[in-house]
Amino acid sequence: MPDRADHARPRGVAPPKRHRPAEQSLFSGIYGLVLASALVAALDATSATADPGPDALWVLLTALAAGAAHGYAHVIAQRAAADGTAPLSRLRLVLAEWPLVAAVLPTVGMLLAAVAGWWTEATAAEVALLFNTAALFGWGTWAARTAGHGWPSSLRAGGLDMLIGLVIIIADALIE
Repeated sequence: MPDRADHARPRGVAPPKRHRPAEQSLFSGIYGLVLASALVAALDATSATADPGPDALWVLLTALAAGAAHGYAHVIAQRAAADGTAPLSRLRLVLAEWPLVAAVLPTVGMLLAAVAGWWTEATAAEVALLFNTAALFGWGTWAARTAGHGWPSSLRAGGLDMLIGLVIIIADALIE
């Protein structure tokens, strides 16, 4: 029977690297989910003139604009810091906001499903709010685990992120 020494890593050998998403990706993903929830909550999906096609397009365009604006804000901050980075590096800063746009795609997909007649826009909006709230819990938990927190702390962080989605759902119910 082998002893524990057989499983020890030889000196000078680094532990295997686990994939760790960049902090920026986690931030942008959570931000995108909150943005998607706020946008879908603002839709007047229950009116007789509900039109999920243009609404889906506006959600996507708003996410693209927010991602570009956030990335460009990083570029401006670099300039203010007199960082002499190359234009390609600045472009990477803007493109690094892709998780924000990716996070709204499920919401856009749900609205497009309403265009296809699979459900009403009101149902799509409700399902998107619930999905985004659950996803906020997942992303918040994942972000905390990535930062090295234990499970109890990570679940609390996920719960706090989920609370943002619940606040949006409650506000949507009270306002409509």
